[in-house]
Amino acid sequence: MSVQERKERERAARERLIVATARELAEEQGWDAVTTRRLAERIEYSQPVLYSHFRGKREIIGAVALEGAAELAAAVRAATSAAPTADGPRGRVAALAHAYLDFAARHPAVYDALFQLDGGLAYAREDTPAPLKDAFASLLETLAEVAGDGVDPGAFTETFWAALHGLATLTRAGRLPPEHAASRVELLVDRLARV
Repeated sequence: MSVQERKERERAARERLIVATARELAEEQGWDAVTTRRLAERIEYSQPVLYSHFRGKREIIGAVALEGAAELAAAVRAATSAAPTADGPRGRVAALAHAYLDFAARHPAVYDALFQLDGGLAYAREDTPAPLKDAFASLLETLAEVAGDGVDPGAFTETFWAALHGLATLTRAGRLPPEHAASRVELLVDRLARV
């Protein structure tokens, strides 16, 4: 291995460490606690080293969002593929909804990086990064089956996703009673995913 290859490998490892540490700090204390000074202290590198990887917190949030998008897509695909085949498309949609809401609840800081905070990423455009497009595609793959005749699958997926996002954020904010979480998902699936 050449010196250049070793330096590139070390740089990539340092970047992963910065993102993982930012994510950990955000999950523990919220995004307001994530500063370049605190990150530098935690990873034991100087602030200029952080700035050699990311121009600031906004880009770090974007990196966490891209990582989270890949994880969300994997979680949704795993859930929909594990849904009992006897339940058909409706079962896959229910599995999708539960996986999405579970991801949002288990990873609130990552969810915020994806959908609430400015990470400098383009959404719903031609230049949208691949992990974000793939996260949407993971929803579309299942929801297109139940969109209905004459309904654009993309628009249906956006609408279903918006409903899931509303449930996720309102539940986390304590504005929806937790004891009705399962019935809300069932109602959403029954009313929107008619098969």
